[in-house]
Amino acid sequence: MSLLSRRQFLASGSAALAAPFFARSLQAAAPSRVLRHAAVGAGGMGWNDLQAIMSNPFVKLVAIADVDLARIRQAKEAYPEARVYQDWRRMLEVEGNALDSVNVATPDHMHAPISLAAMQLGKHVYCQKPLAHSIHETRVMARVAAERRLVTQMGIQIHSQKGYRQAVAIVRSGAIGKVREVHAWSSKKWGAVGAPPDRRDPLPRDFNWDLWLGGGAERPFVADHYHPRHWRRRLDFGTGTFGDMGCHIFDPVFEALALTAPVSVRSEGPAPDAWNWSTDAVIRYVFPGTAYTEGPTVPVTWYDGAAPKPREILDLVAPDPAAEAAAGSGAAAEARRKAARQLMGEGSIIVGTAGVLHVPHPSVPRLFPREKFADWKLPDAAGSHHWSDWAEACTGGTAKPLAPFDYSGPLTEAVLLGSVAVRFPQKTLRWNSAALRFENEPAADAFVRRTYRAGWELPVV
Repeated sequence: MSLLSRRQFLASGSAALAAPFFARSLQAAAPSRVLRHAAVGAGGMGWNDLQAIMSNPFVKLVAIADVDLARIRQAKEAYPEARVYQDWRRMLEVEGNALDSVNVATPDHMHAPISLAAMQLGKHVYCQKPLAHSIHETRVMARVAAERRLVTQMGIQIHSQKGYRQAVAIVRSGAIGKVREVHAWSSKKWGAVGAPPDRRDPLPRDFNWDLWLGGGAERPFVADHYHPRHWRRRLDFGTGTFGDMGCHIFDPVFEALALTAPVSVRSEGPAPDAWNWSTDAVIRYVFPGTAYTEGPTVPVTWYDGAAPKPREILDLVAPDPAAEAAAGSGAAAEARRKAARQLMGEGSIIVGTAGVLHVPHPSVPRLFPREKFADWKLPDAAGSHHWSDWAEACTGGTAKPLAPFDYSGPLTEAVLLGSVAVRFPQKTLRWNSAALRFENEPAADAFVRRTYRAGWELPVV
């Protein structure tokens, strides 16, 4: 990256979220240290991750791989010395001895194969969320990372920002008492209905469809149906709204309550069809109680798309009518009202015995009832730079990643249980986490693991 573009990056976007913490990372990492890095996936979130990782001056980009070479041009212009590969397997084969770390930002179905191949070579890994496409893959990734003592991080960058750190601190302080229930949601609709178009389109130049499919079953390429935008909607490649946004929005709840594996999960929304994830999900979890919850269990409910949330829950954190009226009229007042309503687009409501915490995604947490907490000061929980923490830790620096696979793995497993439950609507599935199976529905066990195309099996079992 040129000096100008690096300065531009540090002045805006992801790095600007935590400038003082980024400065700490620069001081903590000795100038002699070099993190020799490779990126798999250079477009979209892959480009964002790469810029954030490379904002550290001790990181050297050795290689970039992307099945679509058109999406690698921007990265190649920024980092002209990096070698380019279309096949990530070839990149690891050729460059393996010259690498210390790899970040993975591909469609969900390739997270585990690529990450595990890198970890098998002893490379530290930063992987986008969800950690994997299946519960079994997620379990294996966490196990291998622990066995090889690797530095890992899942790409839930909001986890390291101040708002989420404050939410965790509030719950653990006891400010809202013991937690009785949680409601979490996203208004996004990453699903669809219907078979793919019955056609085979010409492949774009410099795009390898076979590599993109990876372990997925063979099928004809259909322009814009899978690559580059809509794969999240497809059963074989993405994990829908819930699998993706659930990893973000469940995160502060999961950490604040110190949750473990749920004992049951039940879907009350529509089932997916044979090709696509459904939308408007309602998924009810029951987790074992913890020191922060009331009773032996705690219910956590997820809603996405247009699925209605309980009115009595929304009313607990509704905008203050008096405050809205006092805001007056005009463009500025309407902008403030609109911003308040947008806080309800994604987030969670944590209901305690002594108060309620609203955690907008991503924004400052809010405590209710307003009168009780009018003079209550939010904790001064420090945020940090999610990517720099990981990069510095890879070099033996003092920073520590806050979402390593031993945390983000169990979080992702819990989220992906919802992706199994939607296939069995109106049935409560009892989960045995230790055995990786359901106690009362053998048919659901088929969705705990994936089936891979010949030659694309996981490098470890």
